[in-house]
Amino acid sequence: MGNNGRVTRPAPARAARLDQVCAAAVEVARDAITEVEPSDIGDHLRAVAEGDRVVTHYFECLLGGYRGWRWAVTVTRVPRSRQVTVCETVLLPGSDALLAPGWLPWQERLQPGDLGPGDLLPTPSDDDRLAPGYLLSDDPAVEETSWELGLGRPRVLSREGRAETAQRWYDGDQGPSAPISTAAPASARCGTCGFYLPLAGALRQAFGACGNFYAPDDGRVVSADHGCGAHSETLVETPEPVVDELPTVYDDSAVESMTVDVAPTVAEPVPVESTDPA
Repeated sequence: MGNNGRVTRPAPARAARLDQVCAAAVEVARDAITEVEPSDIGDHLRAVAEGDRVVTHYFECLLGGYRGWRWAVTVTRVPRSRQVTVCETVLLPGSDALLAPGWLPWQERLQPGDLGPGDLLPTPSDDDRLAPGYLLSDDPAVEETSWELGLGRPRVLSREGRAETAQRWYDGDQGPSAPISTAAPASARCGTCGFYLPLAGALRQAFGACGNFYAPDDGRVVSADHGCGAHSETLVETPEPVVDELPTVYDDSAVESMTVDVAPTVAEPVPVESTDPA
């Protein structure tokens, strides 16, 4: 704000003017690209003014796997000189360039199955999935086992760790939405299977281990509403063979003629009571 009370605004920045001497140094800029063979440098795309007597030349990149990238060579000159000097060369991505995925820390890049024999996977000291062992784990089964056996583990699963584990298991291949589960009969649920071994603790109500040798999830944790065709109560009923009824046939060609003597029946006398008075 000026002394007269009016607001003074800074003058707009002057756009850099394209220096014609630097703009004409196309071959000088091309020859400065020494990282690759000349055949990997394509056509000159444009020249952009970066400042007073500073110009960047862009060339098409023909390297395999670098579609949409371009070589950028910046040149300049001192005042009242027509000799151009190269400042730098760099390979830059264009608007349609193929780019590598963004960098992620190794903790976020790990996937199940990446850990191999001999590999060590350190756990951060501030891992939210774990809580110090001297704190109650709010899981009675864990507390009872730790007390009885004197395990004294330094850290145990926290509430967040159990919730994350349960959600991962439930959404995975051993949950109710797995293809093998949706294709199984509605009554063939793991929670009612004789081969189902419930877990201990807070996860007991929802998860257990499969102990069926013939099931695809044998030895894995499955949800109680998971299912497959190897359910213990899956019985195949064998239909009884159908026998056509045949008419009854009597063979009388071998009937023997038999004579049975029947003794005459003699009626026994019936006593008659006397009516003569004594």
